Amino acid sequence: IRDKLTTVQGNQSFLSFTLLAAALPWGGCTARPCLSAGSVSVSLLSSSLGSVTATETQRNETEVRLMYKQWLVENGKNYINGLGEKERRFKIFSDNLKFIDEHNSVPNRSYEVGLTRFADLTKEEFRGMYLGSKIEMSRGSVVGERYLYKEGDDLPDHVDWREKGAVGPVKNQGYCSSGWAFSAIGAVESINQITTGELLSLSVQELIAATDISTMDVMENKNTRVGTIDGYEDVPRGDEMSLKKAVSHQPVSAAISHQPVSAAIYADGAAFRHYKGGVFNVACGIGMTQAVIVVGYGSSQGKDYWIIRNSWGINWGEGGYMKLQRNVKDPLGKCGLTMMPSYPTKLAV
Repeated sequence: IRDKLTTVQGNQSFLSFTLLAAALPWGGCTARPCLSAGSVSVSLLSSSLGSVTATETQRNETEVRLMYKQWLVENGKNYINGLGEKERRFKIFSDNLKFIDEHNSVPNRSYEVGLTRFADLTKEEFRGMYLGSKIEMSRGSVVGERYLYKEGDDLPDHVDWREKGAVGPVKNQGYCSSGWAFSAIGAVESINQITTGELLSLSVQELIAATDISTMDVMENKNTRVGTIDGYEDVPRGDEMSLKKAVSHQPVSAAISHQPVSAAIYADGAAFRHYKGGVFNVACGIGMTQAVIVVGYGSSQGKDYWIIRNSWGINWGEGGYMKLQRNVKDPLGKCGLTMMPSYPTKLAV
C-alpha cells in the first residue's frame, strides 16, 4: 500500500482514498448496489414523532395509525396495500414504538430514543441493509505510535472539530451497508480542510466504485486531483487516552496535523438504531458494525462522551451525531470504539 501511495503520481488522491478505505478493518464493498436515500426524508420529524414522554406509554391503535401515517409521509414511504406490506410494516412500526415508549418511560436515562427512519424495519432487515460484518481483529494495518498516550501528556478537556469548520455536513448512505466509505471520505475531507483551509465535499459513490477499478483504469481516465493524503495509520488499539490524543489538537509533530478519526462500532442494538439524543451509555449490539468518524469529545453533567458522526442522515441522533460514553472500564471502549480506529495522514502545507 505504501509503495502504491508513493510511486503512482498524478492520481494520488483517488488511490489514497481507495487504499485507506480498503485497509480499514470494516472496509470492503457490499455486493448489493448502494441506492440513494432518494425519497427518504432526512428532515427532522415533528416533535410528536421524535420525542415520547413517560406519560405516553399507553397508546390506542387509532393514535398509533395516525402516527404511522404521518411517519410514512415524513419519510417518503409508500407501500402497496394489496400485498399486505403496508400492514406488515405497521406491525413492525408498532413494535418499535412500544420499545421507544417503554424506554423513555424509565426516569433518569442519560439518553433518549425516538422514531428514526428505521422505525418500520425489523432488526434483521436493519442489519442486512445498513451494517457491516464483524471486525477482523487480526487484519494487518499500519500501526501508528505518534498518538500513543504517555503519562504527562496534556490534553484539552473539550474538542469539537465542527467548531473549527473541519467537518462536512452529515451524509446519508441510503439503503447500503457502505458506512466504511462514508467514514473514510469524511476523515479525508477533514484532514484536507485542516491542512489547506478548504472543506471539500468528496464523492463517496466514486470511492465505492473504485474497489472494482484498477490502477491502470484510474491513470487512463486521468482522474482530477481534488484532495490528497499521504497515507494512513492506526491509533493504538484498546486505549481511550490514545484515541483522545489522536482526536485532540494537542501538538505532536509540527509537520503533522491532527484530525477526526475513523472508527468502527457495534451498532445492531435497538437502542442504537432508535437513538435521538443524550449520552449513550448502554450496549450497542453484539456483532454487526457501522463505521463512523470521531470528531471530538467533551463532558456534560459529569458524563464524559465522544462525539461521533454517523452517515444515516440528520433524522438519526442529534442531527446525525451521537454522544457516546467515554472513559469506560471496557478496554475496547464503549461499543468497541477503540477496536481499530484509523486516520489519514497528510503533511501540513
